Amino acid sequence: MKVVVAWSGGKDSAMALAKTLSDENLQVVGLLTTISLPYDRVTMHGVRRSLIQRQAEQVNLPLHIVWLPPNPSNEVYDNIMGEAMLKLKAQGIEGVVFGDIFLTDVRTYREERLAEIDMKAIFPLWGEPTNDLVKNFLANGYSAIVTCVDTKVLPAEFCGRWLDESFFASLPEGVDPCGEKGEFHSFVTDAPFFSAPIKVRIGERVQRDNFVYCDIEEAT
Repeated sequence: MKVVVAWSGGKDSAMALAKTLSDENLQVVGLLTTISLPYDRVTMHGVRRSLIQRQAEQVNLPLHIVWLPPNPSNEVYDNIMGEAMLKLKAQGIEGVVFGDIFLTDVRTYREERLAEIDMKAIFPLWGEPTNDLVKNFLANGYSAIVTCVDTKVLPAEFCGRWLDESFFASLPEGVDPCGEKGEFHSFVTDAPFFSAPIKVRIGERVQRDNFVYCDIEEAT
């Protein structure tokens, strides 16, 4: 089955891609990313589009971009994504891989929307204990940096930290180690399937509502 991987640039997307690449029944033919038009950045994660394109180069896969207006309503979002999925289907793509782990309502939403156009939603990380996923992340050559923090649950100082053992050990009680409930988002700079690491430096920090974003720039 030809599939694209829903790609935020973060660790869960990367681990989902790794599992999909090892599945002989699935053929990954691209990455699918949503970009906010006003900011030219990944929605929620706040990562520059240029860095997502660098990741796609490292895995030698085409990047399919879905452009979103600022703060789209659910109806507008559904319409834009529906059109994008139909275009992918017309290219022979039959499924979309997601990095979701345990949020049932999110999974149901994705499955229902794709089923409407006879496409399949695939969840290679589903049901795995997030502590085990973190151990896998640390043991298998991944490297990532926090790009966004929800300050309702995490201090702003966590933004810009590397996802290493000390980071996970210092997470407050109740925060999911994979940030599955939106506590934090990340950008992967290296993975077992990257052709080379992406060198980055930390730029400006910006707060919008309760979210703190850390600008990540490619280092020369």
